[in-house]
Amino acid sequence: MKSIKIMGVLLLAIGTVALLTSMKKGSDRYKVKTKGEKGCVFRSVFEAEGIDSNFIYSTPVKVKESMTSALEWISKAQLKDGGWGAGSHARQSVFDPHAVSSDPATTAMVAMALLRTGNTPTTGKYSANLSLATEYLLKQIEAADAQTLNITNQTATQPQVKLGQNIDVVLATQYLTNLMDYITNNQTLKTRVSKSLDKCVVKIQHAQSENGSIKGAGWAGVLQSSFATNALESAKAAGASVDDEKLERYKNYQKGNYDAKTNSVATGDGAGVMLYSISGTARSTAREASIAKDKIAKAKKEGKLSPTSTVTSESLQAAGMNEADAYKYAAAYEINQAASRQAQRNDVMNGFGSNGGEEFLSYLQTGEGLIISKDKEWHKWYDNVSGRLLNIQNNDGSWNGHHCITSPVFCTATSLLILSVNNDIEKLVSLNK
Repeated sequence: MKSIKIMGVLLLAIGTVALLTSMKKGSDRYKVKTKGEKGCVFRSVFEAEGIDSNFIYSTPVKVKESMTSALEWISKAQLKDGGWGAGSHARQSVFDPHAVSSDPATTAMVAMALLRTGNTPTTGKYSANLSLATEYLLKQIEAADAQTLNITNQTATQPQVKLGQNIDVVLATQYLTNLMDYITNNQTLKTRVSKSLDKCVVKIQHAQSENGSIKGAGWAGVLQSSFATNALESAKAAGASVDDEKLERYKNYQKGNYDAKTNSVATGDGAGVMLYSISGTARSTAREASIAKDKIAKAKKEGKLSPTSTVTSESLQAAGMNEADAYKYAAAYEINQAASRQAQRNDVMNGFGSNGGEEFLSYLQTGEGLIISKDKEWHKWYDNVSGRLLNIQNNDGSWNGHHCITSPVFCTATSLLILSVNNDIEKLVSLNK
């Protein structure tokens, strides 16, 4: 009798703990995990997504050495206010990272690179750099007028002129979303980041034009719009309040830049360069393409479709999608497959004809899109792009552009994001949920 009573008390205690834990999670709007949870979450994500271990690509030794020297260089390029800068469009020949002023867009790019290469504001070799960068960005956002579209009063920076006037808020949003995964143990910082993220999301949504692009386009404005799409998609996945209609309009703008039937690319907003437009299309359709593939694969296992069935609107309907969704996801899949192949052609990858920050950003978009869509061909893309980058890396560990965005800080940060993309496969694949 005594043992029964003890067992009852234990069951009651366990139930109470479970209830309190559930209540605590429910009160937390943002979906977060700690760095230490990565291994177990990583396995469960991959099992749920039906991805085998071959999808992971071991980073080559030469690439690791390249990143090590790049990280050392960029850590020393940080300015006293905690930020990094690309410099003025009017002074593209200035390559000294300490001869320019900090700007949020460039700082966000570096912060994302540090985060992707294994640092957090409290852990990792460059944690102090990342902590200072985070504080710089939060202060910029908190001080920004809620009625303006951007988060800085700076104008005519290289990223702004070449990408768009609102690129600062776009890239800052992406960084804050990524950061949310690693700040669960700091409630004060988490609250600041959450409020700043909400503020940035509202700005990006207010900045949307009638055609679904983002206002204030620069020379290659299609890239600013592409990253705005990424930012809202990631923010929504993290639990931020995102207007679904706005996000859908951003995606539709990107889809509209490529016609899979005629194999033609709209380059009017991409400075006439196919790479800039098509890489954004490949990235923005990746999630829907992955969902479509998964739906077909599941239907095959359940016997609803034959083993030879492909992704079409008809097969998606047979798999259980309603007619409207089936047409939407089939179209996204078709566009994604065609755009991804085009974006990997060597003649397309040559971009403007020489390497600029725009080329690096386009490579990043293509690669992340391939991973999100669970395209096993991403290994070939990585070998190609990493080879290109290692061949043009400067002796001091940095990269710089030869046209438009020439900033060594901006180009080095983007190159690091490309080379270390394997570290974020879990995060990128999880966007499909």
